[in-house]
Amino acid sequence: MNTTAPDPSRRDATGFSTARLEAFSDGVFAIAITLLVLDLNVPEPDSLHGESLAGALAHQWPSYFAYLVSFLVIGIIWINHHAMCALARRVDRRTLFANLFLLLTVSVIPYPTRLLATYLTAGDTDAHTAAAVYAATMVAMGLAFSLLFLSFTRDARALHTPVPRADVNAAMRRFSLGGLAYLATIGIAFLSPVAMLATHALLAVYYCFDQLAPVRRTPVTPR
Repeated sequence: MNTTAPDPSRRDATGFSTARLEAFSDGVFAIAITLLVLDLNVPEPDSLHGESLAGALAHQWPSYFAYLVSFLVIGIIWINHHAMCALARRVDRRTLFANLFLLLTVSVIPYPTRLLATYLTAGDTDAHTAAAVYAATMVAMGLAFSLLFLSFTRDARALHTPVPRADVNAAMRRFSLGGLAYLATIGIAFLSPVAMLATHALLAVYYCFDQLAPVRRTPVTPR
């Protein structure tokens, strides 16, 4: 008969530790947010053609604007992702796949950011197309985050403290408001690409506030 006491540090047999999920996610967030800065170009002296450096830098304002908005978006996703992970003591395979879907949308953000920065002031249908691609990427990201939140909270046994369904629904209503706004930006992209990008900046500010507050009312047991 084996009398060895179970090791409390071992993960639950029906789930996985959140540590690797968070570590892998943090790496993807860090790479994605760093890649954004690579699209900020330094004007070469022989490309100025008589223009001052200050003027050349000023002409690159679409790149700065797109960089700042996307940096804020990825940063806020990371903060809210960290807050969500703090709710759980373990995760299952479904949650891991949902997390991969979110990371897929996050890791691709530098591409539409560069696309939008390049065509933002094109003044033709190309600008609207680039803006629509950017907006659609954000819609996918918002959907992925909502799916991950539902995956985290669907099993009360996986949480440090069970979350009442009413609180989960309240948080989802907050996410849904942002999701509807993300969908609206696709339409705004065909009216004004600049207004579309400004709207995403406002949405990032909206998500700066703790949209997970309803499910964080109950103190979480430290890990």
